[in-house]
Amino acid sequence: MIEIGGRPLLEYNVRSLADAGVSNIFINTHYHPEVIEEYFGDGARFGVRITYSYEAILLGTAGALLPIAREFDDRFIILYGDNLTDCDLSAVVARHERAAAMATIALFHREDVLGSGIVEIDADDNVVRFLEKPRPNEVFSHWVNAGIMIAEPAIVAAIPAGRPSDFGRDVLPALLSSGARLAGYRMEHNLWWFDSVADYERARVDPALLSFARSSRWRG
Repeated sequence: MIEIGGRPLLEYNVRSLADAGVSNIFINTHYHPEVIEEYFGDGARFGVRITYSYEAILLGTAGALLPIAREFDDRFIILYGDNLTDCDLSAVVARHERAAAMATIALFHREDVLGSGIVEIDADDNVVRFLEKPRPNEVFSHWVNAGIMIAEPAIVAAIPAGRPSDFGRDVLPALLSSGARLAGYRMEHNLWWFDSVADYERARVDPALLSFARSSRWRG
């Protein structure tokens, strides 16, 4: 709910999903859920239907899907709420459709990768290795998980039940080990991440982000 260009960060993500043709959105909440629910309501003013999934105890990026697993009967988009991008989500979906993969991960080229999940891809942009938050001597790629993933419903079966789990640490490496096909989409767009106050202060004065936040696509 931090403000970027006069709007909460999460609003840009909701509107980007709506632009990509998504009509049914689930927002995972934990800290002060009432603030998010009061602002977004049922989603009608954004042209979508929003349902909230509250976590009393954090379940991780993958475990968060299990309480609403019954809802995933078709291809779906996972979008990390603390990132912002001007990437067209429809293009990532199109890449996923062409790849016929279990999941497609949007990738961003980043110099400092120690706080991210790094991804190795082959000549066809298929994911061959994934490592979450590597140590300096473990860095093998500067392509990182951009926090955007297109997934097939079958991915839910790979999420371990009964404990918190994370896509980067648990699910994606396990899928690769099992031989599942994961595709990569190399972004040629901006990505802003908000992992710290310093990230926020840096991003909020970035001319590219300010231009993006003021663009006509957010009016109305």
